[in-house]
Amino acid sequence: MAAKCSSLGDTVKRFSADKGAATAIEYAMIAAGVGAAIAGTVYSLGSTIETTLYNKINSAIQ
Repeated sequence: MAAKCSSLGDTVKRFSADKGAATAIEYAMIAAGVGAAIAGTVYSLGSTIETTLYNKINSAIQ
């Protein structure tokens, strides 16, 4: 039992010392936030862009 606790302690120490994984997770969270912001902006402005831009282009073509 003591050997397992020691092994678990060593594993926890190695995991807490590994900063690369934490950095990767932080960058992934930032990328997800930026992606969500872009998706929200496109979703909210989609109909406005369609009515102003595409209708103007369509009327100019005809």
